Amino acid sequence: MKSIAVFSVKGGVGKSTLAVNLAFAASAQSARRTLLWDLDPQGAATFSLKLAPRTGAASRKLFAKDAEFQGLVQPSAWRNLDLLAADKSLHQLERQLVADDKAKRLQKLLRDLAGDYDRVILDCPPGLNELAEQVFRAVDVLVVPMLPSPLSLRAFEQLTAHLSSGRGGGPLVIPVFNLVDRRRGLHKATVDSVPDRPTIPYASAIETMAVRQAPLAAWRPRDAAAVAFSRLWANVEQRLIAGA
Repeated sequence: MKSIAVFSVKGGVGKSTLAVNLAFAASAQSARRTLLWDLDPQGAATFSLKLAPRTGAASRKLFAKDAEFQGLVQPSAWRNLDLLAADKSLHQLERQLVADDKAKRLQKLLRDLAGDYDRVILDCPPGLNELAEQVFRAVDVLVVPMLPSPLSLRAFEQLTAHLSSGRGGGPLVIPVFNLVDRRRGLHKATVDSVPDRPTIPYASAIETMAVRQAPLAAWRPRDAAAVAFSRLWANVEQRLIAGA
């Protein structure tokens, strides 16, 4: 099993949309048994799959001793794709992690999923905090979406500096320019300055995902953004296999 976290220091960069579409690509394109774990209390990934947390669910308790996944994981409408939904308890997760001082709890939880899934994709809340530190220690790949702007480039440089300052090698980091509109001068100039970086174009169909509550490739597979998500996943999968 390999784990991929979609993470950004700041919000508003299309993080959850990217996580949903990568999870769908893992399940459909690569036929991987895939779990999308929504760790963001806003629950955008959960909503995008037309699901909701089960009554009384408190996924925060997974980070307590001896808690189990049973009753929290749900099947989606698509083959090979399950969801661990976000719920209100996640608002208290950061406080719990700091108080419990269990630096490798997420790492253990991911190991526990290895028998049931080939790929686990985490939609992480934005910000550098204790949960982020656990994510950095636990996952194999960190996909970092950003808007094409100098400030985003600076934020990414700060993130990579932070990761390199920690112990160990850390996850493979894949930066992605997201919501790219090449008609805008700043977007075009920023993307052209890093030509090898993956890009996801802005598309109105991405916004429509919130109405359809379905991954883009499930209903518009030929859309330019859907093709870009597919290519990005192929890149991630190839690098996971190469690093196995």
